[in-house]
Parts: sequence; structure tokens; C-alpha cells
Amino acid sequence: MKKNYVLDTNVLLYDPHAIYKFEDNDLIIPIYVIEEIDQFKREGSERGRNARSICRHLDELRERGSLSSGVPLDSGGSLRVAVPTTRPELASALDKATQDQAILQTAIDVRDHSPERPTIFVTMDTNLRIRADAVGVSTENYENQRVDIEHIDRGIVELDVDPRDIDLFFHEGSLPPPPDTKLYANTCVLLRDAKSPSHTALGRYHQDRGLILPLRVPSGGIMGLRPRNKEQTFALELLLDNSIRLVCVLGKAGTGKTLLATAAGLKRTIEDEVYSRLLVSRPVIPMGRDVGYLPGDIEEKLNPWMQPIYDNLEQLLAGRDGKHKKDGSRTFQELQERGQLHVEPLTYIRGRSLPHQYLIVDEAQNLTPHEVKTIITRCGEGTKVVLTGDPFQIDNPYVDSTTNGLSVAAHRFKGQPLAAHIMMMKGERSELAEIAANLL
Repeated sequence: MKKNYVLDTNVLLYDPHAIYKFEDNDLIIPIYVIEEIDQFKREGSERGRNARSICRHLDELRERGSLSSGVPLDSGGSLRVAVPTTRPELASALDKATQDQAILQTAIDVRDHSPERPTIFVTMDTNLRIRADAVGVSTENYENQRVDIEHIDRGIVELDVDPRDIDLFFHEGSLPPPPDTKLYANTCVLLRDAKSPSHTALGRYHQDRGLILPLRVPSGGIMGLRPRNKEQTFALELLLDNSIRLVCVLGKAGTGKTLLATAAGLKRTIEDEVYSRLLVSRPVIPMGRDVGYLPGDIEEKLNPWMQPIYDNLEQLLAGRDGKHKKDGSRTFQELQERGQLHVEPLTYIRGRSLPHQYLIVDEAQNLTPHEVKTIITRCGEGTKVVLTGDPFQIDNPYVDSTTNGLSVAAHRFKGQPLAAHIMMMKGERSELAEIAANLL
């Protein structure tokens, strides 16, 4: 049975292609949604670009007929813009003049005029879903690009095997996975002796060979940094492998996501010279209340936003005793002057092409899936992209743990030979930080 779907503004601003993703059902866009979209179309942000995009889509659909009567969609459904004769006023609303109430009232009108067909109001606004349910309107969240963060694969599989298999793994340098075990490309594997749990081995599944191979992380660590647990060892394995072009590192605060990614980037760029430049970037989104405009030139304005990256670079480039490393540099300023290191915000990445670079995007949980797509599609031949972030620490009000670009990318690229992801759970920053991450 066909359904009527009434779309809220936030659905179209989040995904301007949403109108093509409801199969053969009929879509209704309240005129008030068009008015709200018009308010955002001049913004230079992702929201503004999406607003302009949905306007273009609707304008193209006008060629198929009148939007007020409904135009056919390629999916078999139709789309129309609902225009009431008078401004609706929801009787139960405290403020009857708000756009949300007008949009909700439009959904009620559609439901009452088509009682023979289910009418569903689709919105990403939690409060509006509650209000819709309270007045008897069926409502749903927009699920097309959502992933269940609780069920995202950790990227690590623990296998209990026969003691002889572990001995064979160390002796032969490889081990086929057990017959009843299905592994996807680049899965990190912990082999555990079924009879002696302390007897373990670490490896990674290589899909092209169909084998679990030992990790190739240097025993002495990299850039003076040594992994403190198996998760960090697995992460370095993925970050140092040049054949893996996209790595998503998810984890709570203190697990070492950014520090490990930066160390691997410096290793491959400065010491190994595999990449021409290390580019480290992060979105400019404040935590909590913004401090307003910052004084100075562009570099001075960006310093507060980029300081966490600078801290990691200083820690890695300057040895604990303050001596120069073998690359001859003590600070990141020297590497910037050489053109081997660049730190910048994501604001200006659109339209660029980035070949042969090691690109780290920190705090990627604050990006939308479309922004992550824009970043990845900027990458030219030989470029490696690393996305790091904590899906549960989001400062962007327009995404959450299930709709942010980091979670979506980790889920969508699962099993691709050129991609890998790992979810890190064990904090190593300090005992206090680990307790706070778990309790607060």
C-alpha cells in the first residue's frame, strides 16, 4: 500500500536527495518548508549548499507539471507542495505562529484528507516527533543515512584457536581463518590459545590472499611513540599500511586516536618519504558557547582551533630530552617551511585536488556524510585519508552519533579492500581521564 510522507525542513537540509529515496510512495512538502529553506540558501555552509541544491531539484521537477497538483517521480511515486488556503493554527500549540506548528498542521490536514492511506510525518527533530505523536500523527525519523552506532563493527575479531594454530602462525607467518569464520578485508584479529588464554598473537586478515598475516608495526614504535595496548597496535598497523587508502579511527577521549594518526603520518611523510606532504585538518566548530570573533590575521585566528594538533606535533617532533630527531627538525614550523607539513581548517578544501598526501581529518564526528564525501573525493592518486573522532562527543547541532560522517563512512566502507576502521575503547591518557570517559 502506498503511503503519504510529509517531509520536515531538516530532512531536506540534511539530505537534498531525500525526495528520491521514498520508493513509490507519495511525498508532500509543506509550503512552510520551502519558506524555511529560503532562509538558509545564502549561507556558505553545508546547510546553505543543501538548501540551494533542494531548490534546484524542485525547480527541475516543475518541468514535469505543477507542484501544487503533484509531479511524478522516477521511483513511481509523486511529489507535491501543500499550500493550505489559510494559515493553519494547531489548537494545542502554545505559539500558534511558529513554522513547526504550521508544518505539523499540514501533516494533520494530509492525514484527514486521505484517511484511506497511511500518512507519516518525517522529521529529524526529536521534540517535533514527540509533539506529532501527542496529537495522533504517525511519525518517523529520517533513516536513509543513519547507522546504529551501538552495532558498528569494532574492526577487531577475537578467535579462540588450537595451540598448534598459533605456533603455525608464528612459524609460517600466516594462518587461514577457521572454516566457520567469515572475515572482511583488513579485519584486525586477536588469536587466542583456547587452552591458555594468555598465549595470543596479533594479525590482520588480507582478503586478497585469504590469510591472517602478522602485524608489521615496528617493535620499537614510531617517532618515539610505542603502542600501549593491542588496540593501538592494530591502529598503527592500519595507519602505516600504504595499500589502505581510507582509515576511520573511532574511539572515546584519551584512546590516542589523533596522536597515533599524526605519528604515522610523520613517519610515512618525513622519514619514509612515501607521501609528499602531511596535511592535518579539523572542522572549525566550538565546544559549548563560542567566544566570538578572534583578532589577528588568518593564522592567528586559527591557532586556537588548531592547537590540539600543534600539541601533538610538538610532542612527536621534539624528543623527550629536547634533542633533534634524525630528520633534523625540532618543531613543526621548520617542516611547514619545507612544505612537508600543513595544518589548516576544512573550510577551503572544496574544489581542491590532493595527490600523494597523507591527509588526517581530526574531529570528523562533527562532519555530515556529504562533507566526508567531499573530503574523500578531493583525494588524488596516492593519497591516504585518515578520519579520527569520537561519535559520542559531537558539537555540531545538525548531526548526532548515528548520522555523522565518521560513523557513516566507517559503516559504508566496511569490507572494501582499500579501507579499514577500528573502534578503540581503552583510554591511555591518564587514569583520571579514563575514569571520566567511562563515568561522565
